[in-house]
Amino acid sequence: MIKNSRYADLVQNEKNKIMNFRASFCDPFKPDVIEIGTIEKEKIIETFEKIPWNGLLKKMETAEESEIYYSPSLEVENKENKNGILVSFVGIGEWYIFFKRPKMVKKLFGLIEKMNENYTTEIRGQTEKDAKDCFKALINNDLNFLEEKIK
Repeated sequence: MIKNSRYADLVQNEKNKIMNFRASFCDPFKPDVIEIGTIEKEKIIETFEKIPWNGLLKKMETAEESEIYYSPSLEVENKENKNGILVSFVGIGEWYIFFKRPKMVKKLFGLIEKMNENYTTEIRGQTEKDAKDCFKALINNDLNFLEEKIK
């Protein structure tokens, strides 16, 4: 029984190593990205939900253009495999979702393949639920879902 418990602990420790996340936030009114740093996977959705998205958007509506640096955005990256999701709130009920990952890409009519460490695709016109679903897929390492959703 003790051996099984130790084995389960080792497996869980390996899973935790793989799921090592970092996060950052773009406040529309600050020129520098705010590095949140390491974030537990259990805190990702909670962090997303605590951001006053609508309040930031409302404040942007009355601000001078020169005062705005970004759309409010949250980025989360798995530090081990370099897969990441960035969600950007662009309007009431409208989100852009970006999926960043290392990927082999073909160049010169497919004659050359090269690793692009920051290959990024995006999808527009998404909902808050879509954004949460993408974060959940990242947390669960469901890369097939992300590849299909964000082409």
